Amino acid sequence: MVSEIRLYTEQEFHEKAQQYSAVLSSRGVSVNIELIEKLNARFLRLNPELSLCVDADGLWLAANGMKMQPDWKAEVGRLKRASLKSEMIARACNLAEKPQLVDATAGLGHDSLLMAHLGAHVTLVERHPILFTLLEDSHQRAQQDAFLSSVVARIELVFSDSADYLKHLSTTNQIFDVVYLDPMFPQRDQNQQAVKKQAQVKKQMQLLHLLLPEDGEMDLGDNLLDLAQKIAKRVVVKRPRLAVFLANQEPQHQWQGDACRFDVYFQHDLVT
Repeated sequence: MVSEIRLYTEQEFHEKAQQYSAVLSSRGVSVNIELIEKLNARFLRLNPELSLCVDADGLWLAANGMKMQPDWKAEVGRLKRASLKSEMIARACNLAEKPQLVDATAGLGHDSLLMAHLGAHVTLVERHPILFTLLEDSHQRAQQDAFLSSVVARIELVFSDSADYLKHLSTTNQIFDVVYLDPMFPQRDQNQQAVKKQAQVKKQMQLLHLLLPEDGEMDLGDNLLDLAQKIAKRVVVKRPRLAVFLANQEPQHQWQGDACRFDVYFQHDLVT
């Protein structure tokens, strides 16, 4: 996990950068702030290493001439078009019942934002200190948005390893309606053939891939399924359409789309 990172900013935003640095330091990341004359596309191209930057729009992750933040405000158009009937994730997670839901694989938080918009009360869990800080910044900024404020009021952020958090819920006998899992890198199939991917990975995901790999491998989420089944009435796993089952466990039900599917596991002994 990244334990040290450079943060670029202009003099105007130096105080804000110091605030982010203090937060990251409290989470185990050493930040080296570097003041620059102009934080623009040309500067990012000339400084391709993984870094953070701070400007008028908050905290960003940058590398290879690109910069990224969860940017929940950019999701407003999608949210306004979404409905319980039109979204497959709504049927898979039974969002019509306004469930208490744990998203144990946070990513950029876009699925959590959608599920909260459609009625779920979401606990968003992320262990990586830099990604969590990016999510926290987006959450705080969304609170100031007229449309998003009521949505993010239904999202709680938890800085924790998901496996540890699910174990804690189990030992304290806490039951949730849904645990949602969307492992970032689906495993290969039984014949070791790579699951088909989109032709072009989105810029946001490219940067996320640079931030999150540890020792060249990603946690595929297999261990989370068993833990989730101990504390949730329903576990929903988002998968590419052709991917193998998570932890090789066949689900009780599936919702199939063109590019992805939702595998659902029911724990009938937890249903009251």
